[in-house]
Amino acid sequence: MRIVFWGTPGFAAPPLRALIGEGFDVVGVVTQPDKPQGRSRTITTPIIKDVATAEEIPVLQPRSARDPQLVEQLRALDPDISIVVAYGHILPKEVIDLPPMGTLNIHASLLPALRGAAPIQAAINQGLTETGVSIMRMVPDLDAGPVVLQATLPIYEDETFGELQNRLSELGALRLLEALALMSVGGAKETPQNDSLATYAPKLDRKTARIDWTQSAYEVARHIRSYDPKPGAYTTSQTADVKMFGPRMVAGLAGAPGEVLDTSNGVVIACGSDSVRIHDVQPAGKGRMTSDDWTRGRGTAVGERFGV
Repeated sequence: MRIVFWGTPGFAAPPLRALIGEGFDVVGVVTQPDKPQGRSRTITTPIIKDVATAEEIPVLQPRSARDPQLVEQLRALDPDISIVVAYGHILPKEVIDLPPMGTLNIHASLLPALRGAAPIQAAINQGLTETGVSIMRMVPDLDAGPVVLQATLPIYEDETFGELQNRLSELGALRLLEALALMSVGGAKETPQNDSLATYAPKLDRKTARIDWTQSAYEVARHIRSYDPKPGAYTTSQTADVKMFGPRMVAGLAGAPGEVLDTSNGVVIACGSDSVRIHDVQPAGKGRMTSDDWTRGRGTAVGERFGV
């Protein structure tokens, strides 16, 4: 089975490594172009490119999946099937239908729930106790294709986006291998999604990352965990924005929403009901540090209010 693999971030690495490890013929990898990152604007390659290069697999980095040159390059690779895992752009129908076996996608939710760009963050933010992965046949509509295989996973209490993402990526890799095995013997059953049950997890932006201290401590803690480690949920201090990580609920301790109530053991901040204790922070322009180090450096003090 000749496979073209599409992916960009670390979430896509376990499935690609699984395909290579099981001896599948990965004839090409398509990923996003190298990009400048960080304050130094250092040119950084996608993780998937690094994996492919180490395995001497040809890498394509088009600026658009609609590039006519890309279509010709794909035809030259002569794939039987394409596998897409967090590539970053919607593929046109011509590209989806190019391989004789079509295109499969690993989506990090139990479809039709949480279609869209940020299903893992949404699962945590919404307080779900269970999520999973769906191996689905790709169609031009957003995450709407028939499902070949699904697997569930519990969401642990206090689990962050980064932690849940790693577990879902490994689960997706295992189920992808199972789906391909079923397809190879004609045993794969494709189940259409019920569009009336669809929910959506839109792309994250700066506005949605902001902490709303008028919410309950339970909701604030979920919100912070859903943005950890990246891009980081943030609030506005008297001087600059600061990202916050590692929240723990403090029941029964109240104050004005956003008010710093204690700094003796982490920073305790009042919410709409109860409070949260923040373990780590990242002030603008600095690295992540413990909130204790931050307060010792006069980053904040009792009585200050965030988000106002």
